[in-house]
Amino acid sequence: MALPFAKSLCFCPITASNCLALNQIQNHLEMVRKKIVAGNWKMNKSYDEGIALVEQLLDELDMDKVGETHVIISPPSVLLQPITELLMFTPGIAVAAQNCHQEESGAYTGEISARMIKSIDADAVILGHSERREYFKEDDSLIAKKMKAVLANELMVIYCCGESFEERKTGNHIAVVEKQLRTALADFSTKDAENIIVAYEPVWAIGTGEVATVQQAGEMHTHIRKVLADIFGDTSQNMSILYGGSVKPDNAAELFAHPDIDGGLIGGASLKSNDFMSIIYALSK
Repeated sequence: MALPFAKSLCFCPITASNCLALNQIQNHLEMVRKKIVAGNWKMNKSYDEGIALVEQLLDELDMDKVGETHVIISPPSVLLQPITELLMFTPGIAVAAQNCHQEESGAYTGEISARMIKSIDADAVILGHSERREYFKEDDSLIAKKMKAVLANELMVIYCCGESFEERKTGNHIAVVEKQLRTALADFSTKDAENIIVAYEPVWAIGTGEVATVQQAGEMHTHIRKVLADIFGDTSQNMSILYGGSVKPDNAAELFAHPDIDGGLIGGASLKSNDFMSIIYALSK
């Protein structure tokens, strides 16, 4: 199945002659890390509210100002198909599911599979979010299985990692995040890495109003890139690393100015059109 020509952020299979975005990239001597702002709506917005928010973004978002920044919207499951249809021919805006099951099908009441997500022409799946780890006890071994299912269905992965307040307080934050990365990514190839986005989310800064300083976030992003380099070699230099943790219009530009922060995984601020657009524009400058 041909990938949607309108989507500038798309899965890049090994034989990707049908992927316009990859063909364009291959014309350059070096791949450039994509700048990405992803909005994770979590369990928010009814059907009508979600459609209204996307329609407002389509009406008001100035794509000339957005430039080469890629935008991802990750709504609840009931909104995946209608929002995908709304955005199908909007360059630069992709759609991600918030989770999926590791199996393709079966007696798993309440779950959705990567194959189902692919069948509605969505683009990516968020995996390993701290709320999935905390509330549903997901660990990196399980997350790795889910990642394999997502990549097998030619979807991109947004892999989340991050430490708790206690882990940062005791000085173990670097080791904790490195262990998460090495456990989850150990069995993936450099080709797989082309379709993996990493999102660092300090758990203590999610939904709390707290935010890591640029120094704290930058230190972790730089270390994450070193770990990715150890796992994937030169390919790691092309992997986007997003920051997630109470990113708002008033702190986005400062965070995004760090050379190892390639964008943001946005929670609450993505539910307000003006705030989300301001964050997108902060990365696009």
